[in-house]
Amino acid sequence: MAESAVDPATPEARELVARGRIEVEGRLVDASNVTLFCTIELGGISANAVYKPVAGERPLWDFPDGTLAGREVATYEISEATGLGAVPPTVLRDGPFGEGMVQLWVNTTDEELVDVRSPDDVPDDWRVVLHAHDRTGEPAVLAHADREGVRDLAVLDIVVNNTDRKGGHVLAGNNGRIYGVDHGICLHTEPKLRTVLWGWVGDPLPEEVVEKLRGLRPALDGELGKLLEPHLTGGEMRAVAERADRLLDERVFPEPTDDWRAIPWPLF
Repeated sequence: MAESAVDPATPEARELVARGRIEVEGRLVDASNVTLFCTIELGGISANAVYKPVAGERPLWDFPDGTLAGREVATYEISEATGLGAVPPTVLRDGPFGEGMVQLWVNTTDEELVDVRSPDDVPDDWRVVLHAHDRTGEPAVLAHADREGVRDLAVLDIVVNNTDRKGGHVLAGNNGRIYGVDHGICLHTEPKLRTVLWGWVGDPLPEEVVEKLRGLRPALDGELGKLLEPHLTGGEMRAVAERADRLLDERVFPEPTDDWRAIPWPLF
């Protein structure tokens, strides 16, 4: 696998995924929808990317057909506009198998940010999400790193109503940033939050998070709203604003409810 020559945090990265020539290298077989690993090249600069054609989306009972790629793009735009979490540059464009989502591949370190461990093996700077037992009956915990980048992804998940934040979707980029990926089943109007990032339940929102949330509604009324219009309904955009307003009113990380299974399975 070639190392991407572009830092995801730079403007050049978005230009590359938006306009670069795509060459499919293979398929990621563990993905539930068709997910293709590609190289992408523009002006002599090349990188790896993920391409998910709309035609390869598996129908879901609760999300309209053909909308998952747009939801990935919408989540990226919300993250970019607010500074909540980091999502690799993501666009909706034509590709070798038709229109689809194209996202820059993130080169990562070996650092684990979410894991299942023995209770005695949880680092002091991690947060425990739940206690359970492994297949042999030994105690085990689901836990994640207590890092600003992970915390901001947890807030982003609340705002976009992410129903599938698995541990494998939280990546330690080799540029020092923490990235969230795989946002196809987000932004439903009904509460569907399902995530492994529950470690801050009941904690006050940090002031820097509050400031980011305050900027969301003006952004939705302006340029961000225009960017989201091709991908979301009016009701879905209003639901984004309402979730952010609720967080601003309560100023704490919410607890899971009994109305919806709060943790995805599998966990990774």
